Amino acid sequence: MVMAIAWICSMQVCAQVKSSVNSKPSTVNIQSTEYDHFFLEAMVQRQKGNHDAAFDLLRHCRDLNPEAPEVYYFLGQYYAALKDAEQSMACVKRAAELDPDNTTYLETLAQAYISQQDYASAIPVIKDIYERDKSQEEMLEMLFQLYQQTEDFESAIGVLELMEQNDGKSERLSLAKSAIFNRQGNSKAAIAEMAALAKQYPNDLNYKALYGETLMMNDQEKKALAVYEEILREDPENIRVLLSLRTYYQGEGMTAVADSLTERVLMNRNTVTEEKVRLIRQEIAASEAAGGDSTRVMRLFDKLLALPQCDADLALLCASYMNAKKMPKDSVLPVLEKAVALSPDYAPARMQLVAYAWENDDMDRVINLCQEARQYSPDEMLFYYYQGIAYYKRDNLESALSAFQNGIGVINDNSDPAIVSDFYAVMGDILHQKGLAEAAFAAYDSCLVWKDDNVGCLNNYAYYLSERGERLSQAEEMSYKTIKAEPKNATYLDTYAWILFMQERYSEAKVYIDQALQNMEQTESNAVIIEHAGDIYAQNKEIDRAISFWQDARQQKPEDPLLSRKIKLKKYIKE
Repeated sequence: MVMAIAWICSMQVCAQVKSSVNSKPSTVNIQSTEYDHFFLEAMVQRQKGNHDAAFDLLRHCRDLNPEAPEVYYFLGQYYAALKDAEQSMACVKRAAELDPDNTTYLETLAQAYISQQDYASAIPVIKDIYERDKSQEEMLEMLFQLYQQTEDFESAIGVLELMEQNDGKSERLSLAKSAIFNRQGNSKAAIAEMAALAKQYPNDLNYKALYGETLMMNDQEKKALAVYEEILREDPENIRVLLSLRTYYQGEGMTAVADSLTERVLMNRNTVTEEKVRLIRQEIAASEAAGGDSTRVMRLFDKLLALPQCDADLALLCASYMNAKKMPKDSVLPVLEKAVALSPDYAPARMQLVAYAWENDDMDRVINLCQEARQYSPDEMLFYYYQGIAYYKRDNLESALSAFQNGIGVINDNSDPAIVSDFYAVMGDILHQKGLAEAAFAAYDSCLVWKDDNVGCLNNYAYYLSERGERLSQAEEMSYKTIKAEPKNATYLDTYAWILFMQERYSEAKVYIDQALQNMEQTESNAVIIEHAGDIYAQNKEIDRAISFWQDARQQKPEDPLLSRKIKLKKYIKE
C-alpha cells in the first residue's frame, strides 16, 4: 500500500515536470513505460538535490529515447552547470528542434545564444517567440537591444516603430529613435523625430525642450535658442531649459551668464534636491580647479541655506565642504544644527555633531546628542556606543551599562565588527568593575567573536583571569598576542609578566617586568607595575630590589596596607 502511494505521488511529479516545460510526446517507437520510469526517477532525484544521479539517469533516458525534447532540456542545464558550454548549447538547440512550439525551450535557447554573445543567432529565436505570442512585449525590448548590438540600425528602428504602433508615441521611444539616427549620422532624421514628438504633444513643454536639446546636439544652436526662448516665455522657470542654456553658455565661455543661470536653478523651488546637489558639486569642482577660492561656493551655500525649503542634504554637504576647506568648527556647527533642525532623523548630521563634541571632550553634550538621536534613529548602533562611552568616562557605570545593553538589540550582520567588538569590550570592563566577573568574561568572549585581535580586550580579559588564578594557560595565550602586537606597551608587558608570575615562572616574569619598567610612563597608574616588579623580584630572591620597588609604589599609594606589610616583613604576601 505504501509503495502504491509513493508510485502515484511520483507520477504526479513527473506530470508536473513535463507540463512545466510544455513537452511534446516522444515520436520514437520505444518502450515508453521504461523511458517514463527512468525519466520520472531522474526528476525525483533532481528534486531531492541528488544531481549526479539525476544527470546519469537523464543520459540513460536519452539512450532510450533520442527524440525526447525534455531530456535534452534538462541535460542542457546540467552541462551548463558543468561549464561545458558546447554540450549545453547542443542540448538546448536539440530540445528546441524537437519541440519548436515550446516557448520555454526557445527562451532558453535565446538566452544561451546571448550568454555566448552570439546575438545574430538569438535574433530569429526572439522573433519567433514574439510571433507566437505578441503579448510578450518584452521580446520587442530584447530585439531592440540585439539589433543595436549587431548594429542593424534599420531593424532597430523597425522594432521601435512596432512598439509605437502598440503603445503610441512616447518620450522614451522617440529618444531611442533619435539616438539611433544620430549613430547613423542622420541628424536630419534625429531632429525630425523629436520635432514630431513635440508637435504631437504641443502642450508638453518637456517635449519641446527635448526638441531644442536635439537641435543643440546637432549644431543648430540658433534654432535651439529660439525654441528655448519660446518655452521660457510660457514657463520662465523651466528647469530643463535653464540647465541646457547653462551648459551652452559654459561651452561658449560666457561664465557670467552661466553663473547667473546656475543661481537661478539653485534658487528655484521646483529644482529637486538631487539636482541642486549635483550643481553645487560641479561648482565645487570648478572652484578647486581654478585654485580653490571658496568665496563663490560659500555664497551659494549661504543663499541655499536661507531658503525656507532648504534640504538637510544641502546643509550636510555644506558642512562637509567647510570641513574639507578647514574652516573653523564654530562656523560649521550652526550648519550641522540647521541640518538636524530640518531633518531630526538625519543621522549623519547628528553623528558629526557628536564627533565635534567628542573632540572637545564635552561628554555631557555627547550624552544629550546621543539620547536625542536614539529617539529618531533607534536602530543606529553608534549612538548607543558613544553614549555608553561618554557615561563611562563620566564614571556613571549604571547609565553606561544601560546604554550598551540597549544597543545590543540593534547589532546585526552589517554592523562594523571593530565597533561591535569595542562595544562588548567596554561592557566587559564595566561589568568587572561592578563585581560581575562571569558576566564580564561573557562580554569579553562576545568581543573576541567579532574581532579576535582586540588587544585592549585581550589584555583586560587575561589580567582579570590571572587575578582570579583561573584559566592561566588561556590568559597567557591572550596576553602574548598583545605584546606581539604592541611590544613596547608597558601595561601589556606587565600583564604578561604577572601571568607568568601566577604560573610560578618567576625568572621569565622578571624578563618581561623589566621591559614594562623600561617602557612605562611616569604616571600614577604605574604604581601597579612597580608593585608587581617588587613581587616578582621578591620571588626571584632579590629582596633588596623588591623592597625598593615596594617603597616607590607606596609613594603613589601611601594608604595601601598590603604594601606596608610587604616592606615590614621583607617578603611577598599574596592578597
